[in-house]
Order: sequence, then structure tokens, then C-alpha cells
Amino acid sequence: MSGRTHARACPQRTCVGCRERAAKGDLLRIVLIEGACVPDPRGTLPGRGASVHPTLVCLDLAVRRRAFPRAFKSPGPLDTAELRRHIETIGQ
Repeated sequence: MSGRTHARACPQRTCVGCRERAAKGDLLRIVLIEGACVPDPRGTLPGRGASVHPTLVCLDLAVRRRAFPRAFKSPGPLDTAELRRHIETIGQ
């Protein structure tokens, strides 16, 4: 051992709304459950995840760009009402 300490790499994710890379902990994980985008703040729900900054600006960008159907490889529009409520709640 050389006595050096190595800093652990912080996992990075890309926000599907603004497309900026950020630390995994700064983004909100979203999973698809029965055609609805559901927030997964603890990151423990099974399945494919997408990440978004927990702001209405990034959520609106993601919806407008149709980023959620593309991220989840799912046809058609997805319900984001529960996700919107969650972001509005944590933003207060």
C-alpha cells in the first residue's frame, strides 16, 4: 500500500428534462408502474429507471420532449400526475 487514499467516484446520471449530468443523489429516480411515472426517492423500486431534477422546470421539459416514453421504451404518452404532485410537495 502506498498510503494514498482514493476518493470514491460519485455515480452520475443525466436528467431526462434538461439533459445535464448530475450526481445521482441530486436527481429523482422515476419508474414506470402500470403506465404511470412514479417517483422513487429511495431508489429501491424494481425496473428501468429514469432520472430528473426534482423541479417543475425539468419535469415540464421532459414531458414536452416526450422523454419518459423514450426512456422507458414505452409507446404513447405516460401519466405524470403523481410525479408532478410529488415534486410540488418537496419543492415547498
